[in-house]
Amino acid sequence: MPHPLSHIDAWIFDLDNTLYPAKTNLFAQIDARMGAYVARLLGVDAVEAHRVQKGFFHQHGTTLRGLMDEHGVDPLHFLDDVHDIDLSVVDHAPLLVESIARLPGRKLVFTNADTSYAAKVLDRLGLEGAFEAIYDVHSMAYLPKPDVRAYRGLCETHGVNPARALFADDMERNLAPAKAIGMATVWVDNGSEQGPRHAAPDFIDYRITDVSDWLAGVVTELEAA
Repeated sequence: MPHPLSHIDAWIFDLDNTLYPAKTNLFAQIDARMGAYVARLLGVDAVEAHRVQKGFFHQHGTTLRGLMDEHGVDPLHFLDDVHDIDLSVVDHAPLLVESIARLPGRKLVFTNADTSYAAKVLDRLGLEGAFEAIYDVHSMAYLPKPDVRAYRGLCETHGVNPARALFADDMERNLAPAKAIGMATVWVDNGSEQGPRHAAPDFIDYRITDVSDWLAGVVTELEAA
C-alpha cells in the first residue's frame, strides 16, 4: 500500500511556533512590541492596548490588518518595529534541517510575517536555502491567513496543486481554508493556539506536537515505501 502522503509534492509550513518549538517563546517578544506599538499609536495604557490588539487579531486575522483597516497604519513601518527582536533564542535544529532536506518535492514557507524576518529565523534554524519560496504578508496583499484568498494566492503564484499539497500550522483556525481548497493539513498542537477552539474539527488530518519529530518519521516511512 502506498504511504498516505506519497502523493504530496508541495510541503508548506507556517513559520512562528511551527518550524521552531513554542517554548522558544519568540512570539512573546513580538506580542510585547505589538502592544507597545498600539499603545503609542492610540495613546492608551498597556491594558487597553492589549485589548485592542487582540480584538484586531480575532476580527481581522492579524493585528496589522486591523491597524491598517481602522487606523491607516503603514505595514512596512509596523513590521520593521515589531520584528526588531532578539533572535538568539532560536536554536539550530539539525533534525528538522535533515528531515526537510529529505522530503520529496517542493518546500515553501507560508507566513503572516514578512520575508525579511522569516529569512532571519530560518537562518537561525539552519534552514537558509531550504525553501523554494517564502509567501509572506506582502505577497498576500495584507489579507492574511486565515483569509482563503491568501491560500489561493500562494497556489496561483507558485503553481501549487492543492490536492497534492500539505500545510502545517500551529493555529488550528488557519487549517480550515487549506482543507477547504483540498490540502492535507497538519495541526502542530504545541500550546501556542491563540484563537477560538473548535470542538471537533474535521479539517485536521494530522495532529502532532513537534514538526521535527513528525517529519523525521514521515521521511523514513516515505523512503521505505
